[in-house]
Amino acid sequence: MEFTQYNTFPEHLESAWNELLNQSITNVLFLRFGFLKTWWQTRGGGEWPQTAQLCIVTAEKEGKLAGIAPLFLNQDYQKSTLYLLGSKEICDYLDIIVRPSELDQFTDELLNYLTSNATPDWNELIFFNLMDNTPTLQSLAQNCQSRGWAFQTECTKQSPLVRLPGDWETYLSSLDKKQRHEIRRKMRRASESDVVSWHIVEDKDTLEAEMDDFLNLMALDRQKAQFLSTPMREQMRECMRWAFDDRCLQLSFMEINGLKAAGYFCFDYLNRIWVYNSGYDLRFSEYSPGWVLLSHLLQWATEKGREAFDFMRGNEDYKYRFGAQDRMVLCAIVKR
Repeated sequence: MEFTQYNTFPEHLESAWNELLNQSITNVLFLRFGFLKTWWQTRGGGEWPQTAQLCIVTAEKEGKLAGIAPLFLNQDYQKSTLYLLGSKEICDYLDIIVRPSELDQFTDELLNYLTSNATPDWNELIFFNLMDNTPTLQSLAQNCQSRGWAFQTECTKQSPLVRLPGDWETYLSSLDKKQRHEIRRKMRRASESDVVSWHIVEDKDTLEAEMDDFLNLMALDRQKAQFLSTPMREQMRECMRWAFDDRCLQLSFMEINGLKAAGYFCFDYLNRIWVYNSGYDLRFSEYSPGWVLLSHLLQWATEKGREAFDFMRGNEDYKYRFGAQDRMVLCAIVKR
């Protein structure tokens, strides 16, 4: 393989990047060219300093793009570490980008390249937010062992997922009886009210105002208000703009008397819904707006034939009440 390092985003590779991602060991929207470019512009909404250095490494084989290691270098306390772009707070799933048949060759030759004079010196290679079923873990472990390098993994968070059966009643029947009753009761109560409605944002002319409404709902929660720094707000806005243009944004609201009572920021990608963030106004708690809106989104996804509803990282109790089953997200650490 022939390797190239980029210290700015390689705009000419956007189409080939996304095409390779579609064939990769892990295909998640957080690895799409546009998403990572947006993430880098704000350094993850201010999570990383502006002094961090972009270090995207690509590999070509027989003249075609064969692998991408979307990396950046950060120096902290006299230690230099290479991370995957998107690390670590706001991109739930990450990985290298490579076809399964070329994974081991790419991993092997990538580690050789990263120790050459062509790349910055580093002490650790840290891959946050790897899904527990990615073959990257085994490939990295084998290639580190052959070099005598230290390799370890850590389970970091649960990632609950609902497999959708394609029929709403079948889905409901899979839930605990009490939970099933609560969903039906609360949805029925909302549907019988003249003041309750819900919608998915589809009009680009209203997108900016709807984004502001969603961020304002998020900020009603004290912890989320602290999270929404000025750079993070801009990151969230840019992310929603990108997702809308890329036709994978699912921004939805429940309204009561014309006021937004709950909102969900999701992605509709690869025949599944990816739940990214949410916000609620407790003034409308008697209507259970978050619960009802989430129920509508699950029903919508089921009836539209989506195969799964991915709650992504976090083990909040409500996810399991809606039938989610755990997977794990891991961190892999390489020390040479």
